[in-house]
Amino acid sequence: MSKLTKIDSNQTGLRFCEETSLGTLPVAASQVWYPLEPNSYSNFGQTVKTVARKPINAGRQLKKGTLVDLDAGGGFESDLTQSNLQRLLQGFFFADAREKATTAPITGAAGVTITGAGANTFTAAGGLTIFAVGDLIASSGFTNPANNGLRHVTAVSVTTVTVAESNVVEASTTGVLSKVGIKAASGDLTITNAGSGTSYPVLGSTALDFTTLGLVEGEWIYIGGDGAGTSFATATDNGFARVRTIAAHALTLDKTQGEMVTDSGAGKTIELYLGRVLRNEQGTLIKRRTYQLERILGANDSADTTKEQAEYQVGAIADQFDINLKSADKVTCNLTFAALHQNFIDENVSGANTLLSKQAGATAPTIVDASAFNTSSDVPRINLSIYSKTDGFPSPLFAYCTDVQITIKNNEKAAKAVGVLGSFESTAGFFEVGGKLTAYFADVAAQEAIRANDTITLDVHMVKENAGVSIDIPVITLGDGRADVKQNEPIMIPLSQDAGAGTFIDPKLNYTALMMFWDYLPTAAA
Repeated sequence: MSKLTKIDSNQTGLRFCEETSLGTLPVAASQVWYPLEPNSYSNFGQTVKTVARKPINAGRQLKKGTLVDLDAGGGFESDLTQSNLQRLLQGFFFADAREKATTAPITGAAGVTITGAGANTFTAAGGLTIFAVGDLIASSGFTNPANNGLRHVTAVSVTTVTVAESNVVEASTTGVLSKVGIKAASGDLTITNAGSGTSYPVLGSTALDFTTLGLVEGEWIYIGGDGAGTSFATATDNGFARVRTIAAHALTLDKTQGEMVTDSGAGKTIELYLGRVLRNEQGTLIKRRTYQLERILGANDSADTTKEQAEYQVGAIADQFDINLKSADKVTCNLTFAALHQNFIDENVSGANTLLSKQAGATAPTIVDASAFNTSSDVPRINLSIYSKTDGFPSPLFAYCTDVQITIKNNEKAAKAVGVLGSFESTAGFFEVGGKLTAYFADVAAQEAIRANDTITLDVHMVKENAGVSIDIPVITLGDGRADVKQNEPIMIPLSQDAGAGTFIDPKLNYTALMMFWDYLPTAAA
């Protein structure tokens, strides 16, 4: 063995696997070690506590101490792409994502293997009746790029989905189909709005039953497509909107992207886009996920670089998530975990392929390459406004901002005990959501809102390459707000944000923070 004297950071890597119970992985054949893309690490590893012996003695010397405690965990920073953190963020929200029909659920539910693409079909051994005629589906993961993209479903059987668009014939076991919306019948969807400050606008239908779409109150939708006749004639009737009430033939909307006007939708086959919902849940829907994080530390034998080392955070629980939007930058996230303890593996000692992600039967997929969201061209909407009971398009408190930070904390507290090095459990505290925002000052509306203790609401939407991520915080109390006046600079106004449960404004909005992941959005959304 020719042992190295150093190992470079570029030889490292990070993966995670969901545990079946705290500190316990599934059997190897059921382990999936998903890759992550850290830019940097923060306090990742273990911190030990020692206590010296201090007997009274004439030499006034301490005696060798002993190890008494260990704290494990840490975090990392990652760029935000549309797909790289979706699965892991379920752990921070203590919830399963609410998914529309898909052949590859991120919740861990059973999926469907797509066996091929025909001239205008997708096939599987079964299970394709999760889709319906009129659905808009996104196909991805196919070898031939022509088979990836938006499709309109025209027929469905147990083994076949027929679409209006052309495919290239291909055998596939990696392709994924996901419902991303619906295309309504001609003239079926309408907009009714009595006027700003009178009542919320309503998206209505004659044939389409909105209760069949899997929507929940507080979820966001995107109205309108890119094709001729797939969006309402008035531009402000299209775009992002939050669903407030759901009936068979009426969706009441608020926080719309424009001031909606009444439109019969005559002759229009309006497209309605849907996403994957992740929010903090209540009761039996609360689900704690625990993980093992594997950080590969490279090979230490120059004669055999296939044998690597790794450290493992065991019983890791998602503790804090920060999303950061700064001007002229990428959108980045900081993720922090609290773990029970830490383990190590060195394949020079334990043998080849003994790292958990390399063991026989385990699956270690490669990262799905995707572009990071940037704050210059990929954030079409940041809206901070005073909540209104009647105005579906409330005026924003500012036009532009320089930075936004949203923080989610689970306030995990380690449970210590005699006979345990590290922790034997962890207790979750409040699900706490807050953040900071710095805006360009234009008028005193934000400061007046702070003084009046107004109920504030925030939504952020990021769109890139026909996909996107949205964040909704329904109830916020603003703080700070002192105008920052500097010579030869625009006046800035820093704001702190403390979120509360949405039940303060509506019992049906029983969440503090909600994220939407859009597998497909029309180009107009950007």
